[in-house]
Amino acid sequence: MRKHADPPTGLSQPADKSGAGPKGYTPRPGQVICGNLDMRIDRNGVWYYRGSPIGRKELVRLFSTVLRRDDAGDYWLITPAEIGRIEVEDAPFLAVELARQGAGRDQALSLRTNVGKIVAVDADHPIRVDVAAATGEPAPYVVMDGGVEARLTRAVYYELVDIGHRQTLGGESLFGVWSNGAFFALGRLEGDA
Repeated sequence: MRKHADPPTGLSQPADKSGAGPKGYTPRPGQVICGNLDMRIDRNGVWYYRGSPIGRKELVRLFSTVLRRDDAGDYWLITPAEIGRIEVEDAPFLAVELARQGAGRDQALSLRTNVGKIVAVDADHPIRVDVAAATGEPAPYVVMDGGVEARLTRAVYYELVDIGHRQTLGGESLFGVWSNGAFFALGRLEGDA
C-alpha cells in the first residue's frame, strides 16, 4: 500500500488573517490567502525568509516565477494553492547585464536579471528613470511581466548612457536609448550640452 505524505503547507505563516488578497486579482477556487508572509527582498535583490537570507539560488528562482505586483503596488507570491504578500524594499530584481543588437533606432536591447530572467526592452517592458529624492541620483528600472520591476545596476545604467543620444520628442530635449522601435528617456537635457 502506497503511503501519502501530508500536503505541504508552503510558506503559510500569516501575520495578517484579514483575508484580503491582491487588488485586481480574483483568487481561484481553493486558493488560500495567507496574508503577510515573513519574507522580504532587500534593495540589493537578496531574498529573506524569517530574517535569514535564502541561500539556494534555485529556490529564489522558483519564487521569482510566481511573484506578481497588484494594482496597489503590493508584491505577492501566487501559487495554484496559496497567495501571500511579501515585503520588497525597492525592486525585487536587479538588471545586471545589458545585451545589444544593432544600433541607433534599429537596435534591440535586452537585460538579464540577477535571477537569470531575460527582458527585451520594448513598449511592454519599458525603461523608466526616477530621481532619488535624497540624493538627486537617477534610479533606473525596467518593467517586467506581472508588473514587477528590476532596478538597473549602476554599471548597466552607465552602459545605456554610453550608447544613448539626444532626441527631441514633443518639443522636449531628452537623452535616452532606442530599443525595438521605442525611445526610452534616461534624462532630460537642459540647454545645449
